[in-house]
Amino acid sequence: MVMEKAWSFGLVLLWFSTLSCYLVNAADDKNGGFGASFIFGDSLVDAGNNNYLPTLSRANIPPNGIDFKASGGNPTGRYTNGRTIGDIVGEELGVPNYAVPYLAPNSTGKALLYGVNYASGGGGIMNATGRIFVNRLGLDIQIDFFNNTRKQFDKLLGSSKAKDYISKRSIFSVTIGANDFLNNYLLPVLSIGARISETPDDFVDDMINHLSDQLTRLYKLDARKFVIGNVGPIGCIPYQKTINQLNENECVDLANKLAMQYNGRLKELLTELNGKLKGAIFVHANVYDLVMELITNYAKYGFTTASEACCGNGGQYAGIIPCGPTSSMCQDRDKHVFWDPYHPSEAANLIIARQLLDGSTKYISPVNLKQLRNL
Repeated sequence: MVMEKAWSFGLVLLWFSTLSCYLVNAADDKNGGFGASFIFGDSLVDAGNNNYLPTLSRANIPPNGIDFKASGGNPTGRYTNGRTIGDIVGEELGVPNYAVPYLAPNSTGKALLYGVNYASGGGGIMNATGRIFVNRLGLDIQIDFFNNTRKQFDKLLGSSKAKDYISKRSIFSVTIGANDFLNNYLLPVLSIGARISETPDDFVDDMINHLSDQLTRLYKLDARKFVIGNVGPIGCIPYQKTINQLNENECVDLANKLAMQYNGRLKELLTELNGKLKGAIFVHANVYDLVMELITNYAKYGFTTASEACCGNGGQYAGIIPCGPTSSMCQDRDKHVFWDPYHPSEAANLIIARQLLDGSTKYISPVNLKQLRNL
């Protein structure tokens, strides 16, 4: 009887070991040795998590997704007409499937091996950010969810293989911070009290301290390869230009100054973490300068406007009411830098993503994403 139990237990171990090897090897065959893409952030990279939340911030309505080939042009919850930067980067790095939204029913089992998307429209570094939308996933909650995924990887691959897969072969991207200004500190009426009690310096300090703790949490969960995007020129988006009644070549000074102040501190933080967290590499993605280049020299990149939203309503730049079924929509979607009042078009996302993948240290440092994958 003892021999039979030992034999059965041995078979179970052999089966589990064989299965974990099969899963890793299957993933290897499809993505050339690259592991998973874990995506954290806000609506710039949300792939549909907000579809599963009772929230005022949703993009699962047409014409969003009209150029997203994988869905046949149907909306998926992405806040653009096609692919997000995260989608494009994953494709170019060799991931065969888009990172599945964490809250989607199919975010289980083998699908996790290609990556998980935790990003949420309206989410921010600070927990109070985005409360105007009622529900959203802030970065703290997104990391809580990754903690659940981390445990699932142990069950899928075994603890040793799971740790290697996550720490040596997977990339963690974080695209967040804009909502902390647009839908928190700068929000009309709701933020007046906060702005009286907290100076811009203090607010940025809070953001950086909170982000430092959040990135350290991911490190403790075996994340090692990070790419962190700074905040783009939020004073130049169609929404800001419209409500402030600006000319085409003008931007809102305060919003951009806050973004640049945060970005300076972010770069310092990543340098500090690179020195402090052994074995980790934090790559800085200079989204601000990259998007500002597109806005300033849009014609050079084949665009006809960097001010007007392709899909939206209200004001000079269609920048007040978000994209939806009743919105006006341009026909030349690949000629607009902005898809809606807040978010880039797929055409703009493609240019941004390619710079992050192959670009110089002007936009991505100390290495680009293809170099990061191969480390």
